[in-house]
Amino acid sequence: MAYTVNCSILLTELPLLERPAAAKKAGFDNVEFWWPFAEAVPADAEVEKFVSSLSDAGVQLTGLNFLAGEMPAGDRGIVSWVGREKEFADNIDVVAAIGQATGCRGFNALYGNRQDGQSAAEQDELALTNLVAAARGVAKIDGTVLLEPVSGTEAYPLKTAADALGVIAKTQEAGVDNVKLLADFYHMAVNGDDVADVVNKHAADFGHIQIADNPGRGAPGTGNLPLGEWIESSRAKGYTGPIGLEYKASSDSAFDWLIRQGA
Repeated sequence: MAYTVNCSILLTELPLLERPAAAKKAGFDNVEFWWPFAEAVPADAEVEKFVSSLSDAGVQLTGLNFLAGEMPAGDRGIVSWVGREKEFADNIDVVAAIGQATGCRGFNALYGNRQDGQSAAEQDELALTNLVAAARGVAKIDGTVLLEPVSGTEAYPLKTAADALGVIAKTQEAGVDNVKLLADFYHMAVNGDDVADVVNKHAADFGHIQIADNPGRGAPGTGNLPLGEWIESSRAKGYTGPIGLEYKASSDSAFDWLIRQGA
């Protein structure tokens, strides 16, 4: 099984740039990150250090978020955030450059929360414009923009696979075909999605899969979600990409479940 470790939620006891090496030491060849910088356009030296941390560790970057705002403060993306258009536009070029440097081809564009004083229609119109621009920006390196339903934030409007797929259909109508569903089984399940049905109907077109168990967003086996069944079914239906490990666990036991599986 090809797993990729989300080093923005796992191995957090370590400084960010030490996490790729820790993932490699734990037996993984692939990692993914949320946006690892404070700004939309970080200094070249910061980008170079990040890229070097991956190459020095000998791991492949499989996923990277676009700038998503202040995640610890509750932001969940700026794709639909009126007034931050320039930040997002500027961020596209940096994301594509990192993809070019690392071989990463999957880029998660978190849609963004509903904002006071901004109409849903206005935000959705901007989101479509930004998603199409992002798709065209990463198409130059054969990249894919990922769109994710998210739980735990009432103001985030994409809660089910159908919500995200509806937006993706609009991007296709606008002329791009490289915006895909990020099927995070944890978020979908928490939000009441019929994950097995989504897998059955759409797995071949998933852009990426991420997993965590529920309740608690912990490691597989700490909750009651049939993650193994959903992954196996996704494979059978045509999904060929890695499985993103995006759960909360302390580093000393984060991957014990894999040892029990014999993986």
